[in-house]
Amino acid sequence: MGIWSCIGNSLEDVKNSLYEGKSGIAFDTVRKEWGYRSGLTGKVETPHLKGVLDRRARIQLSEEAEYAYLSTIQALQHAKMDQDWMDAHEVGILFGNDSSAKAVIEAIDIIRAKKDTTLIGSGSIFQSMNCTVTMNLSTIFKLKGINFTVSAACASGSHSIGMAYLMIKWGLQDHIICGGAQEVNPFAFGSFDGLGAFSVRENDPTKASRPFDRDRDGLVPSGGSATVILEDYESAIKRGAPILAEVVGYGFSSNGEHISNSNVDGQVRSLEKALNDAGLKAKDIDYINAHATSTPGGDKAEALALDQVFGEYKPLVSSTKSMTGHECWMAGASEILYSTLMMQNDFVAPNINFENPDEASAKLNIAAKTVDKKITTFLSNSFGFGGTNSTLIIKKIS
Repeated sequence: MGIWSCIGNSLEDVKNSLYEGKSGIAFDTVRKEWGYRSGLTGKVETPHLKGVLDRRARIQLSEEAEYAYLSTIQALQHAKMDQDWMDAHEVGILFGNDSSAKAVIEAIDIIRAKKDTTLIGSGSIFQSMNCTVTMNLSTIFKLKGINFTVSAACASGSHSIGMAYLMIKWGLQDHIICGGAQEVNPFAFGSFDGLGAFSVRENDPTKASRPFDRDRDGLVPSGGSATVILEDYESAIKRGAPILAEVVGYGFSSNGEHISNSNVDGQVRSLEKALNDAGLKAKDIDYINAHATSTPGGDKAEALALDQVFGEYKPLVSSTKSMTGHECWMAGASEILYSTLMMQNDFVAPNINFENPDEASAKLNIAAKTVDKKITTFLSNSFGFGGTNSTLIIKKIS
């Protein structure tokens, strides 16, 4: 695994942030200068790749591809996959990404101002395409396997892991780099802000993201990149890879209704599909990393869906978005990484800022503080615009 996020740029830093309930949310003055309703954002460190990559490679990387390069370098080192090994094997890449707004807008601004497309630069096209992460990383790492981008709104990162799981399960690939990446610049979030989707609790940024709390007033945009490398079990054993966990279930569904409103029935179908695929029952799940983004409608629908499936057993639930904000296209991958760190270190990270439940969230067993607990099996939800739902179940290797 590898990570570049607002709560840390290494597995150790992120583990500590999760255990301590440390928020990565900050106030951005540029957003306010631009007329944003909300100046809140996840604060992600800017990468510095000069001296790391050559100029040709650097100018082709979008912001989110820079994050993805750094999280993937970590993951490859963690998995003991060096370039010589990748050159000799068929390694694929499936990454979740659903926008590259900054590169597109900067190119259009040049055209409007200069009336000369040749001034855009040769790297712009490779920054601005939705597949900017997969096209760049597959080139940098000389990958020879499956290579495409999963574009599924805020479920993109989760679906990338689900699709990689299926491809390996079906025997089509043995090794796949997967994950999710999200740009955090103001260009990417203007339309979201215009919809009134963001929290305006600007006087105390770390208290703004409040999944499941009665007094929530919207989500906080965030981003970065998370990389998770999936591999056939026999292959991993053969080369002495440090096996972290096993993907055992993948569920998915489409709500088939409103383009942006959540749907309890659609989420329940995704949950039940994942459990059926894993051959597990609701009672077998120790922890649920909820999608819950801190919006009134979305949190309510998920709470009702979770209660419908798990109500009798009440596993511990938390949304790490309370600390990270909503990492959008990255979230489905980062939350697998966050939960795996919890499973490795025997704790459940807190759903910070959860002070007062509403009628729906009161039905859940929400961890408002860090809970020391052994986790054998966890479930992670990701839902997105258009009614796309993804559920992954991960099990500890015994």
